[in-house]
Amino acid sequence: MPINKILVVDDSTVDRMNIQNIIADAGYDVIAASSGQEAIEKATAEKPDLIFMDVVMQQMDGYQACREITHNEGTKDIPIVFVTSKGQKADRMWAEMQGGKALVQKPYTPDQIIEQINNFKN
Repeated sequence: MPINKILVVDDSTVDRMNIQNIIADAGYDVIAASSGQEAIEKATAEKPDLIFMDVVMQQMDGYQACREITHNEGTKDIPIVFVTSKGQKADRMWAEMQGGKALVQKPYTPDQIIEQINNFKN
């Protein structure tokens, strides 16, 4: 599957900008959202090829937003990679149960973000 447009979701401006810069520097189009609700709206409107989503956010967390996106007919095929400080085995299993395809633990390296993009290009 070709990856062109990537949605980055994080309520932390610093974390969101960091991932956006890594992705943009790698030559991809980046769109951003600062909340779970905004992620659902942008996923529906923009149809990104991949989503990087934080878990811990105000109002609606990343797991909730992931469930909404993966249960919506128009967005259910968009892979979601969680980017979170929660990296225990239980967190990874819960992320999968919510519809997430992978989990990158903070702090991450640019290579880890690019590796995830490459994993979904095939």
